[in-house]
Amino acid sequence: MKKITFGVIVGNRGFFPDVLAKQGRKSILDVLKKNGYKPVVLSTQDTKYGAVETFDDAKKCAALFAGRASDIDGIIVTLPNFGDEKGVAETVKRCRLDVPILIHAEPDVPDRMTIADRRDAFCGKISVCNNLRQAGIPYTLTASHTVKVASAEFKKDLDDFASVCRIIKGLKNARFGAIGARTGAFNTVRYSEKILELSGIAVETIDLSEILGRAALLSDNDRTVKNKLNAIKRYVPTEAVPDNLLVRMAKFGRVVDRWVKENEIDGTAIQCWTSLEEFFGIAPCTLMSMMSENLLPSACEVDITGLLGMYILQLAGGGPSAILDWNNNYGDDPNKCVLFHCSNIPRSFLKAPRMDYQEIIAGTVGKENTYGTIVGRIAAGEATFCRASTDDTDGIITVYVGEGEFTNDKLKSFGGYGVMKIPNLQSLCQYICRMGFEHHVAANRSRKADAVAEALDTYMGWEVYRHR
Repeated sequence: MKKITFGVIVGNRGFFPDVLAKQGRKSILDVLKKNGYKPVVLSTQDTKYGAVETFDDAKKCAALFAGRASDIDGIIVTLPNFGDEKGVAETVKRCRLDVPILIHAEPDVPDRMTIADRRDAFCGKISVCNNLRQAGIPYTLTASHTVKVASAEFKKDLDDFASVCRIIKGLKNARFGAIGARTGAFNTVRYSEKILELSGIAVETIDLSEILGRAALLSDNDRTVKNKLNAIKRYVPTEAVPDNLLVRMAKFGRVVDRWVKENEIDGTAIQCWTSLEEFFGIAPCTLMSMMSENLLPSACEVDITGLLGMYILQLAGGGPSAILDWNNNYGDDPNKCVLFHCSNIPRSFLKAPRMDYQEIIAGTVGKENTYGTIVGRIAAGEATFCRASTDDTDGIITVYVGEGEFTNDKLKSFGGYGVMKIPNLQSLCQYICRMGFEHHVAANRSRKADAVAEALDTYMGWEVYRHR
């Protein structure tokens, strides 16, 4: 993952102890360096202690940020003392960076609140936020109103804020590929390209016949086909699959890879059910799993907004995402359910994954036409789930996001499957059904629900439900 770069504004207020600004600047830079983040900050030669207090300081800081605009992923405002709210607001307005902003205030210590030591950052933070709000500038708050910059709590704030920045940067000019038409039986995966476009998300389409036609032109001995075939065999055990079908998969995968690269696609949603099986004789699941594992998420059934959820979680957590069905209850436990797909789940989610055939479709089109799924049990561990949807009636994007954990509860199934425990699952199911969300949900092996909700609500302006 590319290192995040933060523009840093160190607030200062002249009638508070200047030494606090000096110490605060050093402290925030030490913490950023320790946690692997890059700072862009005024030097101590630019302004007093490299802080922002006056209008002139603000102009200098804004010019610095503007000159590094392509590098800066977010802005951190740190208040070692009360700070100058106008200086902070002027800096943000003048640099014209459309990035997330984190407001931090250092706490006072009860026995050090004389005129020589007191910070009053508790109060100054309120003033800074007031000025930003007046200017219509969105911002993010730390979990506690004041927090020590060197604390574990602030490290968590910083980590979540970095996720917010990755999400917002990743969604700017995102490009998704829709390969094939929406499966006729799946009205649930309808979406609006126009609403997505209003949020800067483009959808490139290609007919499935074009992909299959290009695959048909490739010879079995083509070097790029052989390379793809070797990559498939390295990725997952394939002993159960006939060699000629593996070659056919390699051709399909090679064509998709090339189209993705040529069009600078960030993720794909592929028609599957059941055209590929019936007319090309493979299931594309392992190829999709490979793409997702390599951070090019791929969703089933041309579910573009399902893909959007996968991509958001990937940006937040830094690792692969899966697309799954809310599929079954788990016995009588109201807070557990079975998540399932046929499947295209990333390899890193699964215990002992292997390639096999798609048991559901096999009954319709024949087992010999459905090889290519990646099957196995989802390993136990933490998870964040997310679903995005375009609400065409209201012209908005709606999202729900929450956290749970995959468990080791006993389960006998096929495909890719796991049991997830979610607090208040029944109220979540009520919400999903009442709001008309789709049956697909994205999952990521991380705990990033707060960061996702913050990014999509505060900065994207989407309608977000954070489940707890």
